[in-house]
Amino acid sequence: MGQRISVEEYDPSWPSRFDEEAAAIGALIGAWVTGGVHHVGSTAVPGLAAKPIIDIMAGVVDLESSRPCIELLGELSYLYAPYRTDVMHWFCKSSPESRTHHLHLVPTGSPRFAEVLAFRDRLRVDPAAAAQYEALKRDLAARYPEDREAYTDGKAELIQRLL
Repeated sequence: MGQRISVEEYDPSWPSRFDEEAAAIGALIGAWVTGGVHHVGSTAVPGLAAKPIIDIMAGVVDLESSRPCIELLGELSYLYAPYRTDVMHWFCKSSPESRTHHLHLVPTGSPRFAEVLAFRDRLRVDPAAAAQYEALKRDLAARYPEDREAYTDGKAELIQRLL
């Protein structure tokens, strides 16, 4: 069970919502953050329609040494979910049924860390790529409004092509 997928028009409050959350995350787990706290995903791309969930990625040295963050982040209402545990620690706030934020703790030396930032940056500077990605997201959300895995998997090919 989870939140229905809905792609909404860009909201200019998304960057400030990220800033507030990044400050709280940094204050709480800053000792483990080595690669910065980054606004990623579609809400990080000005003008791009997105699911209204702020995606955040924090770089850490490795997954094992950052395990204490799992319990600490509960203080900010983050719930740990063992998803893709080989590449990240993944959290949602405040519940799977009502998500406002996703947080990914990712090793800074990993391919995932570099690719997430590269994809965000590509969309920020390439309006044609951003438009293509938005059209795909809208189509997938219409086809799979309650199937987050299918929605996510459906974006993979385009993401790889754009990278």
